Amino acid sequence: MGKKFGDRKDGVRLKKISSMHAIMPLMYPNRCDNEAFISERIDLTNVNAYLEKKNAANPDYEYNLFQVLVTAVLKVITLRPKMNRFIANQTMYQRNEVTAAFTVKKVFSDNGAEALAQIHAKDSDTIDTIHDAIYQQVSFCRSEEKDPSTASMDVVQKLPVVLLKMAGAAARFLDRHGWMPKGVIATDPFYCSAVLSNLGSIKLRAGYHHLTNWGTCSLFCTIGEIKKRPFYDDEGKVEMRESVDLGLTIDERIADGYYYSRTVQLLRKLLENPELLEKPLSEKVDD
Repeated sequence: MGKKFGDRKDGVRLKKISSMHAIMPLMYPNRCDNEAFISERIDLTNVNAYLEKKNAANPDYEYNLFQVLVTAVLKVITLRPKMNRFIANQTMYQRNEVTAAFTVKKVFSDNGAEALAQIHAKDSDTIDTIHDAIYQQVSFCRSEEKDPSTASMDVVQKLPVVLLKMAGAAARFLDRHGWMPKGVIATDPFYCSAVLSNLGSIKLRAGYHHLTNWGTCSLFCTIGEIKKRPFYDDEGKVEMRESVDLGLTIDERIADGYYYSRTVQLLRKLLENPELLEKPLSEKVDD
């Protein structure tokens, strides 16, 4: 199907939506004013057992929790397509592809530079192909080369102050209409389906992270530090288990609370049954 009037290069304009979802962007035009925050705690017992089994057969480049989480988020967005919507210029769009972005710290130090990474998912992807894609992205980001978006920002930064402000105003106009050059936003995390931030890797708790009016991203996921925490059974007995906290910030205009609830339930099921991630992203999961 070809591009129709009103579509963007990164999304198809949605016309057959409820009147409420059509009007909300007009009443509340800014993404940052429409954030819903959801906190989830995930028992890692099954994930740890799964990773131990996977790594026994693949010792060269180990599988880890972050790869599991990226794959789970990509599968959730693939199976729950409303999570891949975005609102730009007061109009709702369905994104053309499923993507995830994250920042890679080149060196863990106060002055260590950062690079931007992006995963472009296919329906046929599994945890194995996502594992390989993340490895390639991290290896590139920690090399001496710069990702396209960072290279573009380096050029813009050198402009005189007056031209820099003019460039900023022009960029916001192009961003609003979906006309930003592809090379400039090639690895911009805020032009993705979801941004993931592994705060646990720097010894921080998961928590709220704002969305941005820039770009098109409607979902942000923070990943906290792995720790042993108390879990209670139906009889009130407590057991300490390794777990991780997730913080999900969502643009509440793209769907309703019930849809978000079912989405989070699916995410939890995938993380409690990680072997499901060995199936293609587009393969449905039984309730």
